[in-house]
Amino acid sequence: MSRKPINVEDYRQQAKARLPSIIFDYLDGGAEDEKGLKHNRSVFDKWRFRPKRFIDISHRDISCNLFNKKWDAPFAIAPTGLNSSFWPKGDFLLASSAAKANIPFILSTASNMSIEEVAQSCDGEKWFQLYVVHEELAVQMVRRAFKAGYTTLIITLDVGVNGYRERDIRNEFGLPLRFSPSLVIDGMIHPAWALQFIRAGMPQLANFITSENHSLEVQAALMSRQMDTRFNLDSLKRIRELWPHTLLVKGIVRTDDAQSAINCGADGVILSNHGGRQLDCSISPMETLYDVSNSIDRPVLIDSGFRRGSDIVKALCLGASMVCLGRATLYGLAAKGERGVDDVIQLLKQDVDRTLAQIGCPSAKQLDTQFITGS
Repeated sequence: MSRKPINVEDYRQQAKARLPSIIFDYLDGGAEDEKGLKHNRSVFDKWRFRPKRFIDISHRDISCNLFNKKWDAPFAIAPTGLNSSFWPKGDFLLASSAAKANIPFILSTASNMSIEEVAQSCDGEKWFQLYVVHEELAVQMVRRAFKAGYTTLIITLDVGVNGYRERDIRNEFGLPLRFSPSLVIDGMIHPAWALQFIRAGMPQLANFITSENHSLEVQAALMSRQMDTRFNLDSLKRIRELWPHTLLVKGIVRTDDAQSAINCGADGVILSNHGGRQLDCSISPMETLYDVSNSIDRPVLIDSGFRRGSDIVKALCLGASMVCLGRATLYGLAAKGERGVDDVIQLLKQDVDRTLAQIGCPSAKQLDTQFITGS
C-alpha cells in the first residue's frame, strides 16, 4: 500500500503511477525543452522570508477578500482542459472541491463538461475562462456563461498558436485518443485508469459540441482549434461591453499590457506564462509580479509553478491578490479523484497557515514586502 501523500509532489508521483504515460505527459509536460517548467519552480528560490518576532500568532487568518467576497484561502483552482482524461467528470469534481473549500473554481473553454452542466451540478461560485477561437463563438460562450450564472469571465491571451509540446507530439496525443498498440498496452498496465476510461467513454470538448455553430468559418476554427490571432484591444473592449460582471485578462507578464487591459475596462489581471506550456523561454510571472501590482490599482492574480504554501505566501508578499493552482490540484484529481483534490487543497491551506506562523504574520491580508527579501 502506498504511503499517504503529504505534499503536492507525493500526489504527482501517485498520478504518474496511475495514469498511462500519454495522459501523464499531457498533464505534466511543457513546451519544447521544458526549461520554462523548471524555471517556474526554481524562480521561487530568488526570495527568502524575513520573519518578524514578538508578534501574537496564536490566531491566524488565511482568508482573503476579492471582488466583494470573502474566500477561505488565498488561492483558486485555475482553468485546465481535458480533465476527464485524468478522472471521469473531472471538471465537476474540481468544482465540487472548490465549493466545499470556499475558493473559486475556473472552468476552461476546453472542459469536458459544458458551461451549463457544471453550473447545474455545483453550488459554489463559478468563473469561466474564454479562449477566443472565433469572434462569433466567443460571443456565444459569453452569453451562455452569463445565462448560466457565472460571476467572473477570464479571457486568456497567451495561446495565439498552440505551444510546441514535444511530449504530446511524440505520443500523438489528441482528441479523440488514438488507440495505438502502445496506448492499449499502457492502458493494460494501468487497469484502474483504463476501466474508468472505458466506462465513462471518450472525453469530448463539451462546450464546442453544445454550441450553435451556424457558420462554416466557426466550424472550421473549432475543428482546427486555432485561436483568433487578430485579437486586440478593440476585441477586448467588445467583450467588455457584452459582459456585465467581473472581467479578468489572463496570460499577461508585462506592466504595459496590464495597464492596457485595465484601461479597456478589465477588473483585474492574471499573470501567467501558461504553466510553461506555451513559450519555453518566457519569464516567470513571479519576476514581474511586484512591478505589475504597483502599476495598476486593480487585483492581480497569478499562476504558473505553485506547489507549496510558501510559494503562495511569497506571491502575496509581492502584491498578488490570489494565486491560481493548475497542476497542483490536477495531480490530486488524477491520483484519487475528488478526495485527492480535497486533500491537496487542505494540505496547501495548512501550508499557508504554517508559513504565516513561521514568519510572524497573523493574517494573509497583512502580507507585504517587509516579510520577504530577494533579487
